[in-house]
Amino acid sequence: MTRPAPAPAPAAAPLAVALALAAILAAAAPAGAQQADERPTPASVLAAAPASDWRAIDPADLLVMELAPGAGGAGRRIAIQLLPPPFSQGWVENIRTLARAHWWDGTSVYRVVDNWVAQWGAGEDEQGRALPLPAGLRVVPESEYVAAVQPGPQNGRDLVLTPRPEPVVVNRFLDAYALTGFVAGWPVGLDDEGGRTAWPVHCYGSVGVARDLSPDTGTGAELYAVIGHAPRQLDRNIAVVGRVIEGIEHLATLPRGTGEAGVYADPAQRVPIVSVRLGNELPATERPAFEYLATDSDSFARYLQLRANRSDSFYIAPAGGVDLCNAPVPVRRVAAG
Repeated sequence: MTRPAPAPAPAAAPLAVALALAAILAAAAPAGAQQADERPTPASVLAAAPASDWRAIDPADLLVMELAPGAGGAGRRIAIQLLPPPFSQGWVENIRTLARAHWWDGTSVYRVVDNWVAQWGAGEDEQGRALPLPAGLRVVPESEYVAAVQPGPQNGRDLVLTPRPEPVVVNRFLDAYALTGFVAGWPVGLDDEGGRTAWPVHCYGSVGVARDLSPDTGTGAELYAVIGHAPRQLDRNIAVVGRVIEGIEHLATLPRGTGEAGVYADPAQRVPIVSVRLGNELPATERPAFEYLATDSDSFARYLQLRANRSDSFYIAPAGGVDLCNAPVPVRRVAAG
């Protein structure tokens, strides 16, 4: 966002006079004005978060996609974090099978729609290639678009049974689509109509499974990343399997397709995929390492509060609320262990 340019300093003031004047003005200013820039921001909360509030992302839960080099030979690597159990695991396991088989190598990003998605795989327009799918892929039922929520202690939070029981941290700010919250570092929708289910949501950078008409749910061979406004109407209608945590710019800045449904009309525009690997299959020297801010931590509670109520010196009117997708769970790259 563009900010007004600062006013120029008086041209003729000698340095000593300017310093003396600054000292007088600082002494005379109200204490609140002196501290105006010290009010907390989401960034300052993250900077102050203790190491214990961050959780390592297992390299086995990363999908690393290398696109053909861009202009000037620059590399284009995209890191995708896959959802943990119990969310979307039928599709996630299919994706692991496809990655181990190197199935995406030599396919392409072939569809890019403005304010919508970038999609990759061997698309419907490429059926003539007859690229066989690896054995063992599941047919995943629509019932797996949601996961069960377990009642928690009487005075505590409900839980979702990921590899360890994770509390549901409810987002108390208004969301137009559903009661929402966070589980194990992921934004989720929550059923407030008598059921006990949670589901991953479509935010910017979310990765989903392309499919045909219901009851087809897709195998995971065709994936897309959201590169526009969060299409939350897709929640519980298409499987979300992960999120781009690094390199989204390599998808979001691609030329838009001009063919039907945003497919590249000119095959030369398709972006070749060199390789897709699970993070733990990469050599240790090439393996990226990331952490996310634990969503049941005090630091995340402060971060969420400030995303909804900015009161630092740049803001005039705090919003008093925040859309789930406008409070992205912080993820940071760290040195490999």
